[in-house]
Amino acid sequence: MIYLVRHGEAAAGWGDHPDPGLSELGHTQAAAAAATLVSLGARSAVCSPMQRCRETAAAFEQLANVKATVEQVVSEIETPPGIDDRVAWLRAYMAGTWADEGAAHDAWRRQIAEALSLLPDNTAVFSHFVAINAVVSLIDQDARTIVFKPGHCSVTKVDFSGAVPRVIEYGSQAATRVL
Repeated sequence: MIYLVRHGEAAAGWGDHPDPGLSELGHTQAAAAAATLVSLGARSAVCSPMQRCRETAAAFEQLANVKATVEQVVSEIETPPGIDDRVAWLRAYMAGTWADEGAAHDAWRRQIAEALSLLPDNTAVFSHFVAINAVVSLIDQDARTIVFKPGHCSVTKVDFSGAVPRVIEYGSQAATRVL
């Protein structure tokens, strides 16, 4: 089982800071997610290089006595060149389909899924809203960019052990704002 964990609540929104850490609530969420992951049997970790994911992973690292490997492939989706307003672009992007976004973003989601398929069983992956949706939409063969709205520190269970990857359980959902 691979556990896809959305980072905890960030201390700042998209329009305010390019790489915020966690808010006080985000740290509380991270501690709760760490306890859940340990109870599920997670034994290793991978995280996005973004500060909010690194801080979310830190709670699990401490509780499980492991060190997360930082992996760029599970980071935020990159903004295409020439986009001045990332917030407006992201809002429109999230309302579309993978076909709308072109080959580069489809290749990105396939790279994430490939990287996850190579991880050892019982790995927690600390990532982002769109990246988690990239993986589950590919596995479920759903054309929508956003399949579900993972809440902060939600845990989505994905199984790559068989011939065909499967989403075992979607994490808890919550409203997400792009500021």
